[in-house]
Parts: sequence; structure tokens; C-alpha cells
Amino acid sequence: MRAVVITDFDTEPVLTDLPVPEPGPGEVLVRLAAAGVNPFDWKVIGGAMRGAVDHAFPLVLGSDGAGTVERTGAGVAAFTFGDRVFGPFMDVEHGRGSYAEYAIAKASKLARLPDDLPFDLAAAMPTACAAAYTFVEGTGVGPGQTLLVNGASGGVGQAAVQLAAAQGVHVIATTDSGTAAYLRDLGAAETVDFTAAPTAEQVRDTHPDGVDAVVDLVSADDQIEAIALLLKPNGVIVSSNGSLGDELLAAHGLRGANLYANMTPATLAFLAEAVEAGQLRVRIDHRAPLEEAAAALERLKEGQARGKTVLEL
Repeated sequence: MRAVVITDFDTEPVLTDLPVPEPGPGEVLVRLAAAGVNPFDWKVIGGAMRGAVDHAFPLVLGSDGAGTVERTGAGVAAFTFGDRVFGPFMDVEHGRGSYAEYAIAKASKLARLPDDLPFDLAAAMPTACAAAYTFVEGTGVGPGQTLLVNGASGGVGQAAVQLAAAQGVHVIATTDSGTAAYLRDLGAAETVDFTAAPTAEQVRDTHPDGVDAVVDLVSADDQIEAIALLLKPNGVIVSSNGSLGDELLAAHGLRGANLYANMTPATLAFLAEAVEAGQLRVRIDHRAPLEEAAAALERLKEGQARGKTVLEL
């Protein structure tokens, strides 16, 4: 099978041929139709999990995928040949990922894909939409409150805007001028052009009393304090970059956490139903064949994405 792999940390992804893997107990072999591309994929190349977990090389890249069940391992009763499924596939300990024609996943991690939901849309959903769901829920923000989504241009931010707005939350979305109108169409009450002036200055000018909550998708360790200080006393901030420290929160009387996507099958099924019903829109702004995976990752790393990137197999 064709697959995109790295042979070590900090090496260039390459297209190669690998044997089709066999599913073990509790596992499912999926013939993939599409793979989602996420920022975490290029972070894995740079060693984001080095030291925390063993990596097997060559390592097939890719977290998210969608396709049909080819074979099942012992003990799998939930799926059978031909079932349409989607979910997470990354398993660095065994060198497995979704940038391949076939991929292995634990049956307990996969969700069924509704018949009328396209594979490319499903492959774009798991990490981004589950992360957005996790982050918005993690703030505890509710109707009538104000939420700043810092970094709303990409797939996670766009989903977070919609999920919060659907709950009656007043959403402020940071973006560039080219994506602002689209975010307002998704439900953002306000947009802030981060290219025009520092985000914190602009938000403070329009909300001098502060905001209730922040979902921060872009700030590094040395940038997060300026965003956190936009919060009202006892406000809550969630970071997707691991940028929050206990000292920062305690010093300013704030609440917060570093959170990551919680991709349970129940959450994925809920999100699929929302997309199917038109309540959650997933924008794919870049499609590429498997052999262009390296270029697609570089485009994402350079911040060019204004939606989701999908590899079509």
C-alpha cells in the first residue's frame, strides 16, 4: 500500500510502499478514502511526543481518517466488512497513522459514518471538531456570556465559533480580513483583525470590563498572559498549546486549563449528526493527493489554512 512516512524525527515526509497491516484483537483495518491533516501531525515530526512515548519508524503520519472497514480482528463485534467509519488512527508506538491507503484503529475509537456524509468531510472532523467541542465545554461558558476565540481562522476555531454561538454565547473571533465575513456567517458576533493591531489591545478597547471566557488556539507561552488579562475576575481560559501555567492563573485570580481533543465515539457521533443536520459546517479549504502530503503539511505550518486540509486517497 502507499503511505506517507517519516524515518526519524525532523525528517522530510516521503511517499513509500508498505505491507497492508493486519488487525490484531480489538482492532479494525480500514480502507481509507480520505485523511485529515492537522497541526499536530507536523508537530509529531518535530518530536512533540519524544520522550513521552516510544515511536516506531518508519512512522506513518496522520491522525484522522475516514473509509470503509476491510477486516476486523478477534473480538470485534461492533463493525463488519463495508461499514463506513471515521475517527483517530495515530498510534506512534506501532508506527501507524492515516496517511495511507489502509490503516489500523482500535474498534473502540471509531464511530459510524452516516450514509450521506462524504468521506472527505468526515476525515476533516475528528481532531478539529472534537477539540472545539472539548474547549468550548471546558470553559463552561453559557448563554449571554462573552467568549473570545483567539485563532478562529482554522478548522478548530471555526467549529468553536459555531458550537458556542449555538448555545447563545456572544462570540468574538480573531481572524484576518479575508475570513472575517465567513466567521460572522458562522455565528461570530464580532471579529477582530489580528493583522491590524495587537489582539489584546483591540479587545480591551471594545470590552473594557473584560470577557467571560477565552479559547486560545494560537498563543505561545510568552503571549498568553496578554490574552488572559482580558478576562473578568474569575474568568476562564483554555489553551490548546499547553501555554497556561498555574502561577499565571493564580496571580490574576483566573481559572483555566491546557486541554486537548477528547475524541470519544459518542462525541464523534454527536458531531457527525450536527454536520448532517446542517448545524455545524466544516470548511475544507485545501485538498491534495497523498503524494502532496509534505506540501500540505508545510502550508498548514506556515499558517495559510482557512479551514481544514484533506488528503484524498
